[in-house]
Amino acid sequence: MSKATRAALGETLIELADGGLDVVAVDADLAGSTTTAAFGKVYPDRLVEVGIAEANMIDVAAGLSLAGKVAFTGSFAVFGTGRAYDQIRNTVCYSDLNVKLAPTHAGVTVGPDGGSHQMLEDIALMRVLPRMRVLVPADYQSAKSALRLAAHTPGPFFVRLGRAGVPELYTAEDDFELGRAKVLRAGDKVSLIACGVEVSAALEAADILAARDISAEVIDAFSIKPLDTATILESAARTGRVVTCEEHNIIGGLGSAVAETLSEGFPCPLLRVGVQDRFGQSGEPDELLRFFGLDAPAIVEAALRLCDVRKM
Repeated sequence: MSKATRAALGETLIELADGGLDVVAVDADLAGSTTTAAFGKVYPDRLVEVGIAEANMIDVAAGLSLAGKVAFTGSFAVFGTGRAYDQIRNTVCYSDLNVKLAPTHAGVTVGPDGGSHQMLEDIALMRVLPRMRVLVPADYQSAKSALRLAAHTPGPFFVRLGRAGVPELYTAEDDFELGRAKVLRAGDKVSLIACGVEVSAALEAADILAARDISAEVIDAFSIKPLDTATILESAARTGRVVTCEEHNIIGGLGSAVAETLSEGFPCPLLRVGVQDRFGQSGEPDELLRFFGLDAPAIVEAALRLCDVRKM
């Protein structure tokens, strides 16, 4: 069974409001797609629709946060981060406001909308901002956890959500913490460190590798900033090889964060599975994951290359 991470946004906002949190949402003419419309149906006075004006969306959310609200923003990732970057930097982060960015439709799995709408740089843009925390959930339940975590933790957050359905990996009972990764499978030959939709691909790759007597450790790097450097370094020390897996440009995202950590704490062979510094293109989600080398066979190939390197 699969469910899109974006489906968690409207539902979680309703639950937060039902629980007494003074939460509001601001969207930019995409409430139906982002699912904040579902929240607006239950709490019509808590959803602000600003139209196609993403910079204004951020500033309205900032103002609401200054009035004591926990303010979430919607929109698509390409607009909600790229078009409004100045406001995110200078209004939200510089002033350390309680604004939570939760744009949807990130990555190539946006599908037929094509390269103009497939945001592959948003993790890099958000990760570099002081005070911004970055969470990339792998499925619907972890997306709900990420949104709750953002809502109950003061300050700026970026929660990356997707359009396409993804396999369910977690239950409602699973706990997530800021700055903590989850080791989903133990291994001693290679570490597969993934985020978002790539977590399920990494687990599939681990099954394929196991059939070849290669034990792969799989880590869900749910919290990219702050990153769980301790877990990553412990895993790298155990396996001696690391493959990062992300539905994002290999520059500036999870792969870069892990490379920075390893270079300072435990230098070892590393390969980055991700989009190779290019824009997306139109296609169906599964086709695009295969085309850009983001599927399980691509992760297996990277792991095998590292194992060969270690044997030389």
